Amino acid sequence: MAGQNERGLEALLKIVNHKGMVPEWKESNTAAFEALFGADARYGKDAAKTVKVRAPDMTADTGVPYAALIHPTNQDSGAYGGMSFVIFPVEGSPCLVAMALGTAGLQPDEGIIGRPGHARKTQAICAWLNAKYGHGTLIAWAKQDPARVDQTVPPNVIKQFSAYENVFSRYGKELYAIFAPTDDVAATRDAVTGFIDLLFDERLARVVTGAQASYDAVQAQWRSHLTSEISESDVLRLLKSRRYVVVEGPPGTGKTRMAQRLLRDAYADNGKSVQFHPNTTYENFVGGLAPTQTQGGIGLSFAPKPGYLMEAAARASAHPDRDFLLHIDEINRADLSKILGEAIYLFEPGEQRTIDLPYDFGKPHGDRLSLPNNLHVLGTMNTADRSLAIVDVAVRRRFAFTKLWPQSAVVDAQNDAIMTQAFADLMLIFVEYATADAFDLVPGHSYFLLSPGLPAAEQLKVTLKPLLEEYLVQGYVGGFSEPIRSYLQWIESL
Repeated sequence: MAGQNERGLEALLKIVNHKGMVPEWKESNTAAFEALFGADARYGKDAAKTVKVRAPDMTADTGVPYAALIHPTNQDSGAYGGMSFVIFPVEGSPCLVAMALGTAGLQPDEGIIGRPGHARKTQAICAWLNAKYGHGTLIAWAKQDPARVDQTVPPNVIKQFSAYENVFSRYGKELYAIFAPTDDVAATRDAVTGFIDLLFDERLARVVTGAQASYDAVQAQWRSHLTSEISESDVLRLLKSRRYVVVEGPPGTGKTRMAQRLLRDAYADNGKSVQFHPNTTYENFVGGLAPTQTQGGIGLSFAPKPGYLMEAAARASAHPDRDFLLHIDEINRADLSKILGEAIYLFEPGEQRTIDLPYDFGKPHGDRLSLPNNLHVLGTMNTADRSLAIVDVAVRRRFAFTKLWPQSAVVDAQNDAIMTQAFADLMLIFVEYATADAFDLVPGHSYFLLSPGLPAAEQLKVTLKPLLEEYLVQGYVGGFSEPIRSYLQWIESL
């Protein structure tokens, strides 16, 4: 049973779930959309001023029927411009639900459509719908860049949603987020609510007080898909199944700490941590000639010496009943392809491979090396450090890569108002304005964790502020430097 503030949505959902056009298409849609506004509806009367209802009378024979909420500056008929929420009726199936641009272009919403955050949010809503209701099937799709009207809906998506082929044929370039209703009415409710809430959010219109709880619940669900969450148990599962894993992420997300906890708890300290740096070599990691002291001559000679990988393989082979973890911190601070050399051939999770070594290293390897099945390798890497080597495709194919993002729950658990606000405000800036590359720079939750004896305001000034200032100097956040500068001013005011 819908709540009082959801009654406006109910009329719209009936239209969406109807297979084909409902009778009196224009009048029905106009009434349903108008019912969204008012003290006992989902949105206030002020929100109604930010949109205009467009539901032209037409049939499949005369065009592609639709009903939409469009920008109020558009004319009552003809091509419209800007962001819109649209439903498309088709015979035999529920209406396709979509976010779309008008065929007249981005204006007057170019500031919204061109902002990375809008694309990021539509993608998160679709990811949420697929994860919650898709059951392994794509039911929602979002374009990478809504402003790219030169790109149409991909053929594989059109094939997946074949009932709406006529819609894609006419408006494929303008559609940037779609949902195809199923028999699950809850999925359709969430999709319609998520898309419409987003439209009004971007128009700076809010829900009424009575609908706030519903709004917050929907927001919390799809916002959790803005960044993926991965736990220690997830990483451990990957290590057990894939053996070779890299955890990457922004600074301060606890990547190294997670690896150390896994080594201590899950592997009972049966392992080793090493750190890569620009001077790390093949000889350090795999093995090679190293100077040794002698009695005669110049007092030095060179002999084969195992590197970290050979030592780890030897220790794992000596105890086949226990898993061994080799943790490589800052794995991309060196050129991994050069460091591995021919040993990259060994990193194939599903196979037991052997390579010939350039020297005889003595027992247990001799002049051949293989990696035992109980040897696991965990690399951690900082995605914010632009001076580091790029991990190439060959390495990425052999390692399972996963990202560790900042976690608001860790900050909220402190129950410190300043740190909670500081984290939320900075995340919002990055979500709204950061490009895909710049989003990897978002500071992790460790920058917002209280240190004993140091007030929150002072900690932000001596840890977070210098990092953001360095981002500005290096030009890493050039596309949204003013919001960052404003945030720094707020820190200074504390």
